[in-house]
Amino acid sequence: MPQGSLTGTPTAERQLASLATAVLLVDPALIFRSANPAAEQLFGMSAKRIIGKTTAELLLFEQDRLDEWLEQGDAQLSAHGVGLLVDGVARRIDLTIAPVANAPGWQIITLNEAGKGDSLEEDPERSVRTPAILAHEIKNPLAAIRGAAQLLERKMPQDDRGMVSLITDEVDRIAKLIDRMQSLGRETPEPVASCNLHEAIRRARSVVEAASDDPVLLVEEFDPSLPAVLGNFDGLVQAMINLISNASDAARSAQSPQVIVRTRFVSGFVMNAIRLGRPIRLPIEVRVSDNGPGIDPALRDHIFEPFVSSKKNGQGLGLALVKKLVRDMDGRISHERDDAKGWTHFSIHLPMAKS
Repeated sequence: MPQGSLTGTPTAERQLASLATAVLLVDPALIFRSANPAAEQLFGMSAKRIIGKTTAELLLFEQDRLDEWLEQGDAQLSAHGVGLLVDGVARRIDLTIAPVANAPGWQIITLNEAGKGDSLEEDPERSVRTPAILAHEIKNPLAAIRGAAQLLERKMPQDDRGMVSLITDEVDRIAKLIDRMQSLGRETPEPVASCNLHEAIRRARSVVEAASDDPVLLVEEFDPSLPAVLGNFDGLVQAMINLISNASDAARSAQSPQVIVRTRFVSGFVMNAIRLGRPIRLPIEVRVSDNGPGIDPALRDHIFEPFVSSKKNGQGLGLALVKKLVRDMDGRISHERDDAKGWTHFSIHLPMAKS
């Protein structure tokens, strides 16, 4: 027999064992049922220890939506540069999730450590750090432009001051946009403490209604028995201002525009928090709903990313800022569209303050 000839076709097990990519089999209950040697090496534990664990115990993803993909059971996904917490260390990996043919609910997961510099998907917060640095440099010449415009306005005839006022107004608008960019790029979270969620919502509501000449009907469906949440009060107010304002704008095109803000206790809701390195419970939910036409389906998977907007003149920073504020409080925000009933829902889940 010539040198190198095969004496037999390698088994599927041997093929998997030869891969440098971690391969894991997950059953419909999201429990690991097999793991190849590369998976053992990635997680630093034997296949016997991996088998029997749930995906929530082992796959501590930085991006919440990946957990949602797994829960679907039949989704197919390929992602690059995903944040994964392994043995207390944040790592970047390339990921695929695929359903097993003719086995409903069963999934194959592959994980491969991403090489430095070849990640195709960056952390949304990290992706705005460079613009935030540039924003700091831009504000200095903007201030000079505004000051020069104000000097010109004093010297010009009254009839010609309209154009100068336009310059100062636009400078102010750009400055506000830059402030929002800088908020997105801030890496250090604001401190958290015990907060009254309903007080934050009502503060936000008063700000939105004061800024509108024709406020949309807002209905409160609050659970008065809710305990305090662990968060940042100013951050909560800002997040709710953005969500209520967006919902009001979206509802205006409805025949009977309406916004509903609902709070409730949701037992059993758990999120994997990569920053903390452990699952955390998020039992407090606040949901902002509107009966507007909803977000363009092509944008729904990207609405929390910077510079993505469904509004004609939107800047795409509002929801990205809300996501950052919520994540800084170790919370989670999600979006859902109920086409059958014609409602759009944005839900925030937050941890409960320690008593």
